[in-house]
Amino acid sequence: MQHAVGAPLPPHDPGRVPGPETGHGPAAGWELRAQHPGPPPPQSPPPPQGPPAQGWSGQAPQQAPVPPAPDSTGHVSLPPGGPVPIPSPPPPADNGTGTATLAVLLIGPAGAGKTTVARHWAQRRRVPTAHISLDDVREWVCSGFADPQTGWNDQSEAQYRLARRTCGFAARNFLANGISCILDDAVFPDRPVVGLGGWKRHVGPGLLPVVLLPGLEIVLERNAERTGNRRLSDEEVAGIHGRMAGWYGSGLPIIDNSQCDVETTARILDDVLARALKSPPAW
Repeated sequence: MQHAVGAPLPPHDPGRVPGPETGHGPAAGWELRAQHPGPPPPQSPPPPQGPPAQGWSGQAPQQAPVPPAPDSTGHVSLPPGGPVPIPSPPPPADNGTGTATLAVLLIGPAGAGKTTVARHWAQRRRVPTAHISLDDVREWVCSGFADPQTGWNDQSEAQYRLARRTCGFAARNFLANGISCILDDAVFPDRPVVGLGGWKRHVGPGLLPVVLLPGLEIVLERNAERTGNRRLSDEEVAGIHGRMAGWYGSGLPIIDNSQCDVETTARILDDVLARALKSPPAW
């Protein structure tokens, strides 16, 4: 029993059992039975002594070890050997981008199918790839959203710049963590500093731009299927498409997906990007 530091030890009394303060034995004042001996209890006769068994040598016989009971917890013992190795990634394809980590800017007018093709391409890659849509980020602004359809002004221009910077931050973050990304935007060739040059500053010089430019009839047809503020007037669509024609002769790769479905366009895009990785365009 432990006592507080500095407290005296209790007196030793061999004739008394520990008192109630010790928490053991009978209450204080009870004397040990050895102080009042009574008649000795009757002794039983000793057991008969016989010769020891052969091989015992006076010791208890050695018993065979008892096998352990079978495990009833459901645990299954693993076979001997090393840990299971992590499966290696599949080898790169003969064509296409394979497992490369890259940043892509898909350019095109409204109704070209940029968002649909970009999402499909990102979903079909064998390595982690993110799709960043400028329109989605721009529409994060709920109250005070500056809709260009109501008139292009300084506020709508400022929100577009803010959305592009936000997309650039997200793209760099994905790339820094080994995740490819594809962005889509309607970049005009006659505004390289605001459009293409801005994306290059936001994402980095390794950005690969590709132009998606179907015919005017296809663009008008796809735009007619849109709803909400993403549906533009035919005049505005025709004006944007005419300005996009300036990308011809710019050196950037151009895909005319007028007669291609989404899957075919995404496959063509992957092949174009594979060639751009080997010989990046000068822009």
